[in-house]
Amino acid sequence: MVSAIAEKTQLDLEGVNRQLVDADATSMVKWAAETFGDGLVMSTSFGIQSALMLHLVTRIVPDIPVIWVDTGYLPPKTYRFAEQLTEQLNLNLHVYQSPISPARMEALYGRLWTKDDPEALNQYDYMRKVEPMQRALRDLKATAWLAGLRAQQTHHRQTLRPIDIQSGIYKVLPILYWSSQNVHEYITEHNLPYHPLRELGYATVGDWHSSRPVTTEDQHERDTRFRGIKQECGLHLPKTQGEAQSLDSSSL
Repeated sequence: MVSAIAEKTQLDLEGVNRQLVDADATSMVKWAAETFGDGLVMSTSFGIQSALMLHLVTRIVPDIPVIWVDTGYLPPKTYRFAEQLTEQLNLNLHVYQSPISPARMEALYGRLWTKDDPEALNQYDYMRKVEPMQRALRDLKATAWLAGLRAQQTHHRQTLRPIDIQSGIYKVLPILYWSSQNVHEYITEHNLPYHPLRELGYATVGDWHSSRPVTTEDQHERDTRFRGIKQECGLHLPKTQGEAQSLDSSSL
């Protein structure tokens, strides 16, 4: 069900996607800024390639609220990378965390990430990632959310459209059809940093306990997350019954 927030804008999604089918990433961000105004936010994981979207968007909307969900389990290098980019790009950063501390969660539920059970991983993801993101979107009164998802990353992301609705909020994906080469060219052209764990063989990075470097046995870079049990952490899946059923085969 589309929330009252999204209903206020009432976009013709089919028409908008046709209109923007050939738009470049910069034009799409400008369109989002003009369309949603103060209701526009963006998210970041401070992952391997996060500098790209942060640079691309803040060149156009310098004060855009940037939501970062800190799970409490990120690698030390991620926290330092976040500090570096926040200062370098003068980010309007909003950090959200679970109301349940890591210590409390482990005492009550155990180390959920160690279980070969999709439901345990989904419970972990909901507590540490999904609930804080939902709260951030409510607090910031977001009507639209910019994210750096790319179709190449997961099976789920191959099904996405550049403009859509997720949980009653418009989702705008300016680099959805970018290749890894496009990403590298942008980062190089603008002299932006990759996450330091890239030098150690990481293609994607999340929590320290659920991320590892790529090996020759991996068929896909997302095999290095969540021990290959799932691809998505749930942040970029709509909160519907269908989504709940697909969390164990999903992708961040």
